[in-house]
Amino acid sequence: MRRLLLTAAAATAAALTLTACGTTEPAADDDAKKSVEPITLTDASGTKVELDGPAKKVVGTEWHEVELLISLGVDPVGVADVKGYKTWDTVVPLKNEPKDIGTRGEPSMDTIAALSPDLIVASTDLPPAAVKQLRKVAPVVEVRSANASDPIGQMTENLDLLAKATGTTAQAEKLKEEFDAKVAEGKKALADAGLDGAELAFADGYDISNQVSIRPFTSGSLIGAVNEQLGLKNAWTVKGDESYGLGSTDVEGLTKLGDDVQFAYIGNDGDKSSTPFTDALAKDKVWTSLPFVKKDNVHRLPDGIWMFGGHESMGAYIDALVGELTK
Repeated sequence: MRRLLLTAAAATAAALTLTACGTTEPAADDDAKKSVEPITLTDASGTKVELDGPAKKVVGTEWHEVELLISLGVDPVGVADVKGYKTWDTVVPLKNEPKDIGTRGEPSMDTIAALSPDLIVASTDLPPAAVKQLRKVAPVVEVRSANASDPIGQMTENLDLLAKATGTTAQAEKLKEEFDAKVAEGKKALADAGLDGAELAFADGYDISNQVSIRPFTSGSLIGAVNEQLGLKNAWTVKGDESYGLGSTDVEGLTKLGDDVQFAYIGNDGDKSSTPFTDALAKDKVWTSLPFVKKDNVHRLPDGIWMFGGHESMGAYIDALVGELTK
């Protein structure tokens, strides 16, 4: 009898334990559901966007925004021109295998719809008609990829916008702090090397059908703005466009640069048309006669630093540039 009573008591205790477990799990689930609050934000187009909660399945139509998402810890399920991103942005690599949604200028609506995203991040560079179609698929946050009147401010505004949409504001604060520290360290290193106020001309170039074109990055470019924060003077006198701060010139235009200028550029061996400074111009008489070329003040920075990226790309750029100028 005593054994039976003990067994019954044990069974009752076990039943109570199971009952308790059964009542606490739904409560935890309920609390989790309550913690996911709807998100309302206003994008770069002035459109009010409402989300049920932090976006998880996100599609990006432009590499600037894709990089920001990855930096925030969000792996996009769809990316425009995946091969191109992998070629040009190795500083912030894709950690997953997203679906290629087409070109950056013309994403495939059907491909995006098949992914069933809960958010599409689109550049304001996309035609309004395309954005209108995207809004029929899922909520769309438009981001202005560049703004020559305040390049760094625009980059930071974009980061904060996407952080709010994806619930990653703490990571955004970390990225901003790390970038500010990079700038401060780089500025000090250049000053210590006697390069405060030194003239720098940054550009990229292309050789297409044996025609070399050069794009100066003026003060309105993101890289130009970073250079100025580092205490460098932008040597370009050409005017840049109102969004990206990019100008246009040819090898003859380089003769207008000063004798003591430092010239820096980024090419990519994965795109041979992007390396004219070491290929097409190597035997060009105008190029080889330039004072900064003769003085060996031409600096090719590493491939894979996306010149129109976010805080991590710009941090890598600072490291590479300061390392080159002070070696």
